[in-house]
Amino acid sequence: MATRLADIAAQAGVSEATVSRVLNGRPGVSPGTRQAVLEALDVLGYDRPPRLRQQRAGLIGLILPELTNPVFPVFAQTLESALVMSGYTAVLCTQTPGGVREDDYTELLLERDVAGIIVVSGMHADSTSDLTRYRRLRDRGLPLVLVNGYREGVDAPFISNDDVASIEMAVEHLVSLGHTRIGLAVGQARFVPSIRKSEGFARAMKARLGETEPEKLIATSLFTVEGGQAAAAQLLDAGCTAICCGSDIMAIGAIRTARQRGLSVPGDVSVVGFDDSPLVPYLDPALTTIRQPVREMAIAAAGQLLDEIGGNRVPRAELLYRPELVVRRSTGPVPRPA
Repeated sequence: MATRLADIAAQAGVSEATVSRVLNGRPGVSPGTRQAVLEALDVLGYDRPPRLRQQRAGLIGLILPELTNPVFPVFAQTLESALVMSGYTAVLCTQTPGGVREDDYTELLLERDVAGIIVVSGMHADSTSDLTRYRRLRDRGLPLVLVNGYREGVDAPFISNDDVASIEMAVEHLVSLGHTRIGLAVGQARFVPSIRKSEGFARAMKARLGETEPEKLIATSLFTVEGGQAAAAQLLDAGCTAICCGSDIMAIGAIRTARQRGLSVPGDVSVVGFDDSPLVPYLDPALTTIRQPVREMAIAAAGQLLDEIGGNRVPRAELLYRPELVVRRSTGPVPRPA
């Protein structure tokens, strides 16, 4: 066995102690390291332990709001890959307006005896929603991880992007370019990410520009291209020379509205998106945006769920991930007065 452990450790690039923890199902191993050890077993021609082979048949539910926003397919792909690394099969459930609801998907997943569920931007992100649905799942002992949208009173780990810091970064960037009339185009006010983005915007505007009524520079709408268009129209009417958006999709709508009015981006109006979706570097102009650390968040969510499935209770405090400002060509200096 010593030689076998040494061979596997060398192939995987880890210690023999780590190989032993993986083979014996002990905690303290990340999903990536676990997968490296399992792949080393396969490469060297060793059979996986029966316990690990049985886990391949396990199902884990992934519930996402939709796939039209490019950030959600990235979440889905990363989560699925991380779970496959540990031998689980992801069951992807996506919602559409007027289609199957989150609660319906949950019942379907329970019927299939899933080992756990990860919910991204689900009903937990709606500050007005009833949390009983999640309490019932936990009462059944089902492992659960909730992503983006922290709510107190749910016995489950939460993983979120730091939305407050995100918008503070965006405002700071625009102020550094000389903008003083900055607006925020964001989704419906009842959603936790919108609430937090609005808080970050108000705080940054007060601290950097002394704005006494920042709420008058916040336009709420849908997280869609059309929603971005409508919100941008309101903010441009208010004299804004720069717009922070709650998503890259909304930012596309904001740019469309600016161009419909004969304004150039960034010559007349600067626009900042949110998410850093895969295609935004190729827009015209390439979009300055706040990069949500989707892959890191997804890997952490998968890791926490797997720990819970393994009987290791993870902390219930919200894990906040720090975003990153990515500057491209949709932002520029404030236009000079004519």
